[in-house]
Amino acid sequence: MPDLTVLLSPADQKQPGGNPFAPDMFDYRTSGTFNYYDALNPDRRELIDTLQEVIDESDDEALAEVFGVEDYQLEEAIRVNEEIYDAPLMSALDRYSPGVMYAAMDFANLPTGAQRRLLENGVILSGLFGLLRPDDLIPNYQLGMGVSLPDVGPVADYWRPIISPMLNDSLEDRWVWDLLPEVHRNAWTDEHTYTARVEVQFERVEDGERVPITGEDLEVQRGQFVNFIVQETAEEMEDLREWSEEESDELTFDEDASTYDEDTKTWTIVMVQE
Repeated sequence: MPDLTVLLSPADQKQPGGNPFAPDMFDYRTSGTFNYYDALNPDRRELIDTLQEVIDESDDEALAEVFGVEDYQLEEAIRVNEEIYDAPLMSALDRYSPGVMYAAMDFANLPTGAQRRLLENGVILSGLFGLLRPDDLIPNYQLGMGVSLPDVGPVADYWRPIISPMLNDSLEDRWVWDLLPEVHRNAWTDEHTYTARVEVQFERVEDGERVPITGEDLEVQRGQFVNFIVQETAEEMEDLREWSEEESDELTFDEDASTYDEDTKTWTIVMVQE
């Protein structure tokens, strides 16, 4: 088994539906299969109960501010959150499949070994569930890590003391590819237990100048980069150099613009879209 971990965010867009006969994600097994972070279940229940209380006690105007959506999207967010405990389940990877980053991973067309590496070595930081593996079974829901709930505060602050020890233990002596947005990274107190951590910045050249890639284009680059990581079993910088020089038609590794912090064992690398 490779000594790498890929840290990922969820997708705002969710695939509806699922298997109504799937076992309940909170109670059905003690083995943890398809609920690998089952120790988080009490904290998940507490957050779900609070979320549902907020929905029961708030008007649409207040809920629109909480969820950051209106009209049909708000109605859908309310509905799926009210139904969480009785909702059908599907894997997190499938649930997030409409998201731009997950679509760009192209999981279905990855070789079998690369699919297994993503399922076994991916860790998703979720606003509602804390930590997930890509094959964990989850219901549909709407709760971002940046949301602030009455009587709870920012969701990232809720999860930070809970998931940080667990995540730090799981990352010990591993090569970590950190593709998290800052709002999700903020839910983790990093104790630098890993061998190395790599943050990836994506840039493109416009009018002769380098500019950061943002929005959906950034999600596409992140997804394609995950595809590279799990196909190449990338566990050191040399893997990135070789891929950039020999395999990538679109991204170039700018080693001169990349930095390394010895104290935190963190690379900040720059990938440039040609």
